[in-house]
Amino acid sequence: MNDPARLYQAIDTTWPAAGYGESGPFTLRRGAGGGQRVSAASLRHGDFTDADIDAAEAAMQAMGQPLLFMIRAGDDVLDAALAARGYFVKDPVVLFTAPVADLARFDPQGLVAIDAPEPLAAMAEIWAEGGIGAGRLDVMRRAPDPRACFLGRIDDQPAGAAFVGTDGPVAMLHALEIRPAMRRRGLAVQMIGAGAAWAQRHGADTFALVVTQANDAACALYRKLGMREAGRYHYRKKEPS
Repeated sequence: MNDPARLYQAIDTTWPAAGYGESGPFTLRRGAGGGQRVSAASLRHGDFTDADIDAAEAAMQAMGQPLLFMIRAGDDVLDAALAARGYFVKDPVVLFTAPVADLARFDPQGLVAIDAPEPLAAMAEIWAEGGIGAGRLDVMRRAPDPRACFLGRIDDQPAGAAFVGTDGPVAMLHALEIRPAMRRRGLAVQMIGAGAAWAQRHGADTFALVVTQANDAACALYRKLGMREAGRYHYRKKEPS
């Protein structure tokens, strides 16, 4: 599945905001500490005016949200309009996908990666070390079932954590974090395999994830696993005056 619009929907479903609103043609999100993806406004359709942007900015500020827009495929006019208003580009992101079955073959099928419906204490500790705090754990709890948190182990020690949510046939990997001392030992691949095998058991046929374009090591790993680029997006942010 390489339809960017369908994948954007899966991102919203599997990594949901704390609340939503509308301002003209824009969807607004309340992040509650859950990060940019659940805090950015996005354009529902291509028609907007300068007054629409003004109204969206006022609404975001009223919600206590940063002036932050997600720029998706087809949003070129909005991108240019925000640039003219002094918004800067932040965190270009790449969407990767692969058939679930292709990645499930990396499943270690054992205690190397165990899953749970809620974040375990050991998972939360690993995530916190990587800057993934309580707000993002709340995002995981808001995601609809089926969903799972994964704990990866090396030498019988907690070494990695990840979250997988589903939106019908699409499974999305989020928050893959491996402890620095445990990296380059194959755990990331095993956890992706475990997540894909879990997703396959729950009826998904596509496995997807997003990663910042600047993360060269992760992008190289996903390409090595046979995942293909299916879309991109970036943020436009403006500091309040």
